[in-house]
Amino acid sequence: MEELAEEAGITVRTLRFYRERKLIPPPRREGRIAWYDDTHLARLRTISALLERGHTLNGIAELAEAFDHGRDVGELLGLGEPTEETPVRLSPEELADVFAGQATGENLAAALDLGYLGTDGGEIVHISRRLLDVSAALVREGIPLADVLTAARRVREHTEALAELFTALVLTEDRTPEDLQRLRPLAKNVVEAELSMALDRRLREHRDAPPRERGEAAQSS
Repeated sequence: MEELAEEAGITVRTLRFYRERKLIPPPRREGRIAWYDDTHLARLRTISALLERGHTLNGIAELAEAFDHGRDVGELLGLGEPTEETPVRLSPEELADVFAGQATGENLAAALDLGYLGTDGGEIVHISRRLLDVSAALVREGIPLADVLTAARRVREHTEALAELFTALVLTEDRTPEDLQRLRPLAKNVVEAELSMALDRRLREHRDAPPRERGEAAQSS
């Protein structure tokens, strides 16, 4: 324990306190001997980095709990399955920086439940660079991360229904999953075009509405 505390740049008393607060996972035990490894050191350095960024110990404890109960990245990504998305590896402190302090335990748990995040040792893995970039951009625009994740869940429901519709359309008796993979760009083009036209209609509605009605429509949407 003394060696771990020294490497992490903290006191043994602080290390014991973190362990009591369950901010670090328990050590591996052999009889009366407790063994700590690089995972514990990485977690301690993460705690120090988050404290420097202004996070409280209670907030860090929530993050640690969500992180420790997250799905393994192999389960999340489905190793060997085809995908067009590029996963992104992040440390907990990098994730906190991306979302400007909104990477709370509650939001992290929601992202884990949604399947956006998985764990791989001491790292967090986001399933999609594109989704991560869009989420971060919306937060920078002033939209709370909690609202972004709520919207993401609704988007997931609609896209699952669209994928099921296209799959049923393509996979007739004489077609195979390979045909579905080959034709998936057509489905993406349809969704992109329909979404673009739907946004055009929304823009026209808001532009044509009187100022008072615009405000009421924005509040109700």
